[in-house]
Amino acid sequence: MNKHDFPKIHFYDQDFVDIYNKSWNMLSDYWIDPKTEEKSADGYFIYPVDGKFIIDQFESIFSSFFLVYSNRNFDANKNIDYFYARQEENGAIRWKYDVKTNQPLLSSENPEGIGMPLFAWAEFNLYHKSANKKRIKEVMPVLQKYMNWIDATFKQENGLYAVPAVASTMMNAPRENVYYPVDFNAAMAINASHMSALGDILNDKDLSFQYRRMYFSIKTRINSLMWDNATGFYHDLDKDGNHLIEKTIAGFWPLLAEIPNADKSEMLIAHLNNPTTFGTEHPFPTLSADSPNFRENGEGFRGSVFPMFNFMVIKGLEKYQQYELARECSIRHLYFILEGLMPNDDNQKGDIYEAYLPCKEGKASWSEHPDFPRMHFLAGSGLSTIALMIENVIGLSISLPRKTVDWIIPNLEIMGIENLSLKRNLITILSNKSNRGWEIQMESEKLYYFTINILDQKKKTLPIPSGKCSMLIDKL
Repeated sequence: MNKHDFPKIHFYDQDFVDIYNKSWNMLSDYWIDPKTEEKSADGYFIYPVDGKFIIDQFESIFSSFFLVYSNRNFDANKNIDYFYARQEENGAIRWKYDVKTNQPLLSSENPEGIGMPLFAWAEFNLYHKSANKKRIKEVMPVLQKYMNWIDATFKQENGLYAVPAVASTMMNAPRENVYYPVDFNAAMAINASHMSALGDILNDKDLSFQYRRMYFSIKTRINSLMWDNATGFYHDLDKDGNHLIEKTIAGFWPLLAEIPNADKSEMLIAHLNNPTTFGTEHPFPTLSADSPNFRENGEGFRGSVFPMFNFMVIKGLEKYQQYELARECSIRHLYFILEGLMPNDDNQKGDIYEAYLPCKEGKASWSEHPDFPRMHFLAGSGLSTIALMIENVIGLSISLPRKTVDWIIPNLEIMGIENLSLKRNLITILSNKSNRGWEIQMESEKLYYFTINILDQKKKTLPIPSGKCSMLIDKL
């Protein structure tokens, strides 16, 4: 086995395996050296648009969550490090850059070029897949300066942050008059929480306490000012602090930030099962289906289903141990991505798209943008076809520094992963039915701790030695 082959997945539905493999095969087309405009594994993960080579903060952070599974074929840090290298004296990091000129792309809508502050969330995930503590130490000063810049530039007297709504990339969502966007404020809470966790990794108690206090301060304000008990939802606020009536996908960011308590989370998660709001046939639309502005053709961010936002919602469900719902929605979402590969009614070839229809199969549309949605858009769809496939459909959660692999299996099926490279340690975990019953076969080069949780009925943690071994589920 070449360590630089991609990990193989096993699943009873071969279509899921095929789209997983197809995603890895397509990825190399979008690693580009901006100087030569040629494909290069040493380049950046870029989706060229109209001959422009733009590197996007939102896409770069999110794509790192599936690039970590590439067995080091692709550098999951590369795009993120590009942003760190462009940090300005005052701590600013802008949301988009022209990679050819290294100039930030600012606009009248977003004059400061503020993006969603999620670098610490990405770094925390990278650490658990690489165990590179040295990197945390190196990037922490950059992250601190960045958070200080956001505080100094956007924080208001009420403790919330006022930024342009486009900072969340939801360009045409009906969020007129928004002054305090719920998604940006929740992202600040997510980042503060992970800054605290990174402080713990560095054994820096002061740093950990500083950001833990910041997290609870933002959490308290979001809960007291943005939650609406009547709608069971978190809403954007206008300049006077009034709730805006629209329910958008932005209202689910607080789940990922672990902001709602048990009662609020129950009300919020209920929307994901409600076909009149966010439980549409293809989960989850960017705008609630009961809004007068909702469009079944997607119309950009007025109903389209975007893999990046689905990833965010599903990771939020995990925070509240909603593993079964997270898996069910991941599988439904993947079936719609598979349908998108089929030829359409006009016999045009299908593809992997940036966004999909909410109420039936097919790609979304946006009347003002004929080039929407982008085809082969792996920065978003790779989150579904690779990260959700490994983490939520197969159900594996891996932490290198802890030397742990958790496997949550909601049903006994033939599935697993083979030759996943974890820092010079190749592991294989497969479930199969043999003459002796359901059996889990494992192979590893080094010791690790394996926790298996089957149907929420059997849970056991075992040390897995190097070499090959197996366990019978009936004997657990």
